[in-house]
This record gives sequence, C-alpha cells and structure tokens, in this order.
Amino acid sequence: MGIVAGLDSSSGSTRIVVCDADTGAVLRQGYAVHPVEAKATEVDPQAWLLSLGEAAGGGLLEGVEAIGVSAQQHGLVPLDRSGNLVRPALLGNDKRAQVAAADLIDALGGRQAWAEAVGSVPQSGQPVAKLRWLARHEPEAAGRTAMVLQPHDWLVWQLLGRPARRTTDRGAASGSGFWSARTGAYRPDLMELALGHQAALPEVLGPAEAAGTTPEGLLISAGTGETMAAAFGLGVGIGDAVVSLGASGSVMTVHHEALADPSGMITSFADATGMHLPVVHTLNAVRALRGTAELLGTEDLEELSALALKSTPGASGLVFLPYLEGEKTPQLPHTAGTLTGLRRESMKPEHLARAAFEGMLCSLADAMDVVRGRGVEVRRVFLLGAAAGLPAVQASAPGIFGAQVVVPEPAEYAALGAARQAAWALGVSKNTLSPHSPPEWRGAAVQVFEPGEEAAVGAAVRQQYTAAREQIHPGAFAAAPAAPGA
Repeated sequence: MGIVAGLDSSSGSTRIVVCDADTGAVLRQGYAVHPVEAKATEVDPQAWLLSLGEAAGGGLLEGVEAIGVSAQQHGLVPLDRSGNLVRPALLGNDKRAQVAAADLIDALGGRQAWAEAVGSVPQSGQPVAKLRWLARHEPEAAGRTAMVLQPHDWLVWQLLGRPARRTTDRGAASGSGFWSARTGAYRPDLMELALGHQAALPEVLGPAEAAGTTPEGLLISAGTGETMAAAFGLGVGIGDAVVSLGASGSVMTVHHEALADPSGMITSFADATGMHLPVVHTLNAVRALRGTAELLGTEDLEELSALALKSTPGASGLVFLPYLEGEKTPQLPHTAGTLTGLRRESMKPEHLARAAFEGMLCSLADAMDVVRGRGVEVRRVFLLGAAAGLPAVQASAPGIFGAQVVVPEPAEYAALGAARQAAWALGVSKNTLSPHSPPEWRGAAVQVFEPGEEAAVGAAVRQQYTAAREQIHPGAFAAAPAAPGA
C-alpha cells in the first residue's frame, strides 16, 4: 500500500518512525530533542516544529504518503481570533492549576458530578484546569483566548498549513476535561465554567478519518494523544491491561464502553480505534523501589532485584504499603507508607527488598481490581517501563496480577501507533481498508510469563497485603466496587 510515518512529540523530544503501510515494518527512524529546558512547564510551540524539522532531516520522509501525529497530553495551546498564540503553551507537568482544579470540582458539585459529566475529575494537568488558572491569574490572556487546542491538535494544524478547519480526535479530546467519551460530545458549559466565556474547540474526527492533505499531497491522519497512540502501537485489545511502571504507576485497560466512576478513581479516556481506555493511577510505583534501594544502600534497582530474589514470596511476613507520597488509589492523599509484619526473622535486607517489589505490584493490582470490579476483563497484562525488565518484577507479577504477563521489547510505541493510524487513514482513502478495521500489523516482540503454579502463591501474597491494608486503612476501597473473587 505504500510508506507511512508516525511522529511522537513527547515532552522532551520528537521521534519519527517510517513504516511499511502493510506490515508495520520500520524502515527508517529519526530523533531530535526539543530546544527547551527539560523541565519547562510552558513553551513556545514553535520549539516542537523546530524539533520536528530536525528529526525529519536527511530525507527521512522521502516517499511517505501519510503521516500520523502523537503528542504529549494535557497541554494547552490558547489562540486568539486570528489563530495567533495568546501566551506560551502550558504543559501537562505544570502543577500551578491544582487549586484551580479543586475550585472546578466544587463549582460543579463534586467529584461524582464531574465523573458523570466527562468521565474524569479535574486535575492540574488537564486543559480545563489550566483554563481556570488562566482566567484567575492571567485574565487579559484568558479574555483574548478564542480557540483552545492541545499539542497534537496544534501540530496537525501546522502541518496542514493552518487551515480554517481545526481538528482533534476522540482520544486527545477525552483528556481535555470538557469532552465526554461516553456521549462523544463537548460540554461547552464546562469550558465556560473554566474560562469565563466560550471559546472555539476543534472538530473531533473518527479513528480512520483524515485531518486533511498538505499542498504537497501528504495525507495527515486524525492523530491522537501519546497514551492512545502507544496503546495502538502495542496492539492491545479487549482483555488486555497495560501497567506502566514509572515513579508513579497506572493501569490502563481496553473496554467497549466508557465508565463513569463516582469515586473518581477511574479516568475514562477514549482510544484511537473507537473503543475506550479506563485508566487508574497510583502515586507510587518505582519511587517505592528507589526509596528502598537508598535505605538498603544498594547501588541500583538491578541489585535490589537480585537481593529480593534471595527472599521468598510473602517476604517472611513483611508487608510494605508503598504510599510514600500519599496515594490516589485508594484515595489517601495525606497518608504515608507503612512497613508491617516486623519480626526477628523478617528483619533482613532481602525480605525488605522483596516486600518493596510485592508492595508495588499489589498496589497496582488494587488499581486493576477497581476496573475489574466494573466488569472489565483482564486476561493479559502488558508491563511497561524500565522496571518491567527486572527479574524480581517478572517473577512476582504473573501470580500477583493473576494473569499472563507480557513484557514488550523497547520500541517507539507511540510513534508506531501514529504510523499505524496514518496507514489506516491512507487505506480508507484508497478504499483498501474499512473505516471499522485498522490494518493488521505485526504485534510487539514480547517476553511472556505465565502464572502457572505460582498463581496460588501470588494470591496468598495479595491476601497478606490486603489484610495489612485493611487493618491500617479500613474501608479504603469502600467507594469502589470489589472485583469478583477479590
């Protein structure tokens, strides 16, 4: 069918993959950092274009027929009536809008009201909270804001030559705080609640639709947010969960419908294929491992993993509740971590190391049970992040999650998802693909770990962890439905 490209404009760099449109085989790759400070919370979006141009240099895009765009989520690009930037773009890592998010929650009547309205509760990273912050702290800029875009929307618009029509996709829109994945519609009243007046919003395209064609004839697909693009690049579907092991953690699943969660623990995103991505976040994941490594004086996480494997499942009765920064799932924002089960025989470095790994994974299994309790099926778990390759994680995860665990080889999955979307839009434009069926690309190369005989051991570890959690934080999950068999 031809050659397509996918670009991922993340928080710090641009990555481009050029792929065979039929198979997904990667033919060429490009990379460039953004010319901005690594931890910048606002930036001139032109920096993204400069990075894109550098990454695409050397004829990288020669022969490409279609491009898909993935970009960092939760950024805000405010434009005036002429399409000019009102102020630098606000990025997702900007925490200044925390008070604004709390104000919005109260203004609509609480967390449940927001969950029912748009499938998520306002957080500082979301555009809706950033608009509220803008209205409160920069009223002149807020007053001039006539159009609101997110980073991927803005990049697509630029690639198309800044046409009158501005577009987004349902995946990116679902993270805005003023579009509902359940109804597939914007909530202009929430935009006005945040900004103080109405502003134009981009048209939401379907998964296989094209945003347009450049004057040179290059097809630009709808594009999407990084999370949705990575899920599409991995090829996850019904029955799959993606567990991300960063400093914080998340559990993302694929479901056929949006979930409105009165507790606010589930964020209901839309995906890049027409399905839904319920996500549950934890505040603590690998930070619990790093803290334990520092406490024990181990050099790195690999050494901590080797130490943990000298212990046995259950860590000789030692249980670590890894709520070091407070916790979001369960909702315990002001709590601290807890180490319990200390006995003379358990007071050994290897048992503490094992308890740290088991505590992190049990906490994420708790998060997984939140969506399982809403009827989401989980048969296979994808583990992402550098810690996914640690032997102690791979040894414990299948039993604790009670499911097959797969660890994909490192790859540019967001860029691959954007390229796959481009191939889909290209195929639809040529009448070689259905708008209801994306191209069948080769799946990610993975290592597979089965629970096997360790399933009962993992269930016992979960039971020990749950008993400790309930003793210290009774009823912490009372607002969430229990998973069957939990």
